[in-house]
Amino acid sequence: MARLIDFETYVDKRGSLSVIDKVVPFQIKRVFYIYNVDGSKRGYHKHKKTIQLAFCITGSCDIYIKKNNKLEKFSMNKSNFGLLLEPNDFHWMENFSKDAILVVLASENFNPDDYIYDEK
Repeated sequence: MARLIDFETYVDKRGSLSVIDKVVPFQIKRVFYIYNVDGSKRGYHKHKKTIQLAFCITGSCDIYIKKNNKLEKFSMNKSNFGLLLEPNDFHWMENFSKDAILVVLASENFNPDDYIYDEK
């Protein structure tokens, strides 16, 4: 099941610095980001193989996970944590703020055959 991962964060009078180091449980093969969302919902799939780590570097959105008839909502509203998505986590994103930038680190290169659109 999906779980939150805290990023090591350093804060001083100059600002904040968050580090994504030694917390990603896979080799990163792809990075993509979603932004300028027009109010649409995104996602509505799970994967056969791909593990992902998603986080907002600015703004906010909600990520919903449906697995084994259980629905969980994660509010991605801080830059110092990410959501680890396992391959079988059927997920979608919505409620993007105007300034939202959702970054996703992925364990696999893009492969359309890796996507499953049936939530069962």
